[in-house]
Amino acid sequence: MKLWDKGIGIDKKIEQFTVGNDREIDIHIAKYDVQASLAHAKMLAKIGIITNNELAQLTEGLHQLTQQIEEGTFVIDSQFEDVHSKIEYELTQQYGEVGKKIHTARSRNDQVLVALQLYYKNNLEVIHQKTTTLFNTLLQLAEQYQTQLLPGYTHLQVAMPSSFGLWFSAYAELLIDDLYLVQAGIKTVDQNPLGSAAGYGSSFPIDREFTTQELNFSSLKYNVVAAQLSRGKSERTVSMIVGSLANTLARFAMDICLYMSQNFGFISFPDALTTGSSIMPHKKNPDVFELIRGKCNKIQALYSETILLTNNLPSGYHRDYQLLKENIIQAFEDLKDVLDVFDYAIQQIIIKDIDLNDDKYTYLFTVDNINTLVENGMPFREAYRKIGDEVSNGTYIPITSKKHTHIGSIHNLGLDKIREKFNLIN
Repeated sequence: MKLWDKGIGIDKKIEQFTVGNDREIDIHIAKYDVQASLAHAKMLAKIGIITNNELAQLTEGLHQLTQQIEEGTFVIDSQFEDVHSKIEYELTQQYGEVGKKIHTARSRNDQVLVALQLYYKNNLEVIHQKTTTLFNTLLQLAEQYQTQLLPGYTHLQVAMPSSFGLWFSAYAELLIDDLYLVQAGIKTVDQNPLGSAAGYGSSFPIDREFTTQELNFSSLKYNVVAAQLSRGKSERTVSMIVGSLANTLARFAMDICLYMSQNFGFISFPDALTTGSSIMPHKKNPDVFELIRGKCNKIQALYSETILLTNNLPSGYHRDYQLLKENIIQAFEDLKDVLDVFDYAIQQIIIKDIDLNDDKYTYLFTVDNINTLVENGMPFREAYRKIGDEVSNGTYIPITSKKHTHIGSIHNLGLDKIREKFNLIN
């Protein structure tokens, strides 16, 4: 069944190409299409296009479809082009002519628009929740390990003293920046496009404010052309947001892979969280974090793909938009899994004791020692040369007792301030 079917056959090869993976992808937006169809049916009854009895039948049928979706028994067979044709077919099979009325005053364009907006809104909220969980875990780890020193690096060269508390809380605070974007994304997609039809509205006296309230959108996309133009624009916004969060997670995963290697040896994980080698029995590979890094890098690439698909399209609907659905939805599903797995795994991290007396860390405290000389009255440039000369001639002896007192440093993490900042966005 095709919503646009006029009784003219279509070449099977062309049909297969144009339908693509919509049947599989649309399972993810099925419940939202049903939700929007119910709101639309209620609106049609409100303006007198269908009767209350017809509304009752459609409501019953849509609730049955919702139950099937929740139970996992809802299937979009090959005879259907997408979820929209499947739902209309089921309603028509059960209620006859009444089912044929559900498409009145709407187009498949605004059907998919509203279903996707609802999907994006809901899943951004889920991402927000899961990111919150990871934030809390990282702040707890920062508190637990705040006094354990860790070498800091620039250019992958030993630089200055850091700490595990500083490391964990750094990524926790970066997640706050990502959540700012998530909240902006929720606000962007929280606008109802239903009623824009094919992109130019309808001659039916539809009540768009009513469906906005029914679907719990905070606002309405008033201009119908603007509503149509939001297809692609919403995806650019969403792909940038999930890409930002993925960047944070990918960099954190890279740190973990690096710190697990024997050359660093700062952390480890239980054997059950690592994988082995088919020929090297000693291996404990951080596959889970490598896959997190890889998946997150794929997600970051999505923004470029979305730009290339949409940046030169004129106003109105174009079939190119169909190609946005698959990778955007997959990115959401992957990111939710990544956040769950990351939080689960990082809670089991094993922090190792690091011997800062090891020769490779000899120069970790040179900056602290320069600063001590400056505080005792020596000009900075002279202090810099003095310690530099000691390093060069092999007479440098590190003094490791200096404390970093300013907020956000290794001895004053400011975890309460980071928590306060986080609480302002929740």
